Amino acid sequence: MADSPLIPFIATITDIVDETSDVKTFQMVFDDPAVMEAFNNKPGQVAQLSVFGTGEATISITSSPTRNGILEFSVKNVGQLTTALHQLEIGSKVGIRGPYGNHFPYHSMQGKDLLFIGGGIGLAPLRSLIDFVLDASNRDQYGKVTILYGARSMDDLCFKRDLFERWCRLPDTEVLTTIDRPEDAWTGHVGFVPAYLEEINPTPENKIAITCGPPIMIKFVLQALEKMGYTDEQVITTLELKMKCGIGKCGRCNIGDKFVCVDGPVFSLDQIKAMPPEY
Repeated sequence: MADSPLIPFIATITDIVDETSDVKTFQMVFDDPAVMEAFNNKPGQVAQLSVFGTGEATISITSSPTRNGILEFSVKNVGQLTTALHQLEIGSKVGIRGPYGNHFPYHSMQGKDLLFIGGGIGLAPLRSLIDFVLDASNRDQYGKVTILYGARSMDDLCFKRDLFERWCRLPDTEVLTTIDRPEDAWTGHVGFVPAYLEEINPTPENKIAITCGPPIMIKFVLQALEKMGYTDEQVITTLELKMKCGIGKCGRCNIGDKFVCVDGPVFSLDQIKAMPPEY
């Protein structure tokens, strides 16, 4: 392994999937098999992804660790680094360092029904846990899985193959999708995610809710869950927009006595409420 945690390992892009007009999923493998074997990420963790000559950014690991031998990163084109990444092709070299941060508490979720609530690219970090839970080797440890997911338009729905061809066909798994405004080709639900959540009104009994999406969506989802009787300990979300170094040294993601890159990015709602009001 590298002498410094700030030195990335070289990886090769082995596949690229166009999820939407501005989101791509990159499948990668480390060039050194020993690095691949030692990476040992858990659902919800992140990595620093480098495009050489451009820089690096914190990106959620989209794939489940049960998918041995590959890593996937789903990336929205929003800036200089992500634009450079979107211009790469299969066979291109990138740098990866990590995994960083904590992970979804999948051990304490065992025996529970799980409600995933995602919006837009926010389904990407949830996907790592969804696939982990739905993997055949883990499935009997969890109850019913409900995936509520929405985006601005049909084009903005990520992971269409997972949603409409794979997850929806699995036993004891329900997939609910919505888009913000009507479209001629869309026959599903129309409306914002928080409103759809209140409409289906899922009971909090023996259930954990995990949410990720745009901040405004998360805000109203949390309010809806509270109205439906979910306790703070039953609600889990992620904070991922402020990390830079990944190892708690640069201070960019400091919130009170927490560093998102070390103590997060996964937090329960009671942990978030204990953070300073300036967050």
